Amino acid sequence: MFIHIGEEHVIQSEDVVAIIDRDLVKSSTIIDEMIQNQKRRNIVIDTSHDQAKSIVITTEFIYFSTLSVATLRKRSSLNFTLDKLEDYSEDYEE
Repeated sequence: MFIHIGEEHVIQSEDVVAIIDRDLVKSSTIIDEMIQNQKRRNIVIDTSHDQAKSIVITTEFIYFSTLSVATLRKRSSLNFTLDKLEDYSEDYEE
């Protein structure tokens, strides 16, 4: 399944490694250093840095998202719930 993380970014839910609150980065020099190192490698998608509420780390990129951690968590758990539903569309006759 896919998760819309804000702006024009849609990622696969299976690629998500972590979703971190933006305020945590401000208080953690280790996370800030990691993001700076990844920026030098050009794998940080930073379209909304000033308005970012969360940081989404995937297997390939780091995204700054304008959506909160809670909102992204709800979206990812919704996808998990939808994955568990059975498909009855073939049983439905028009």
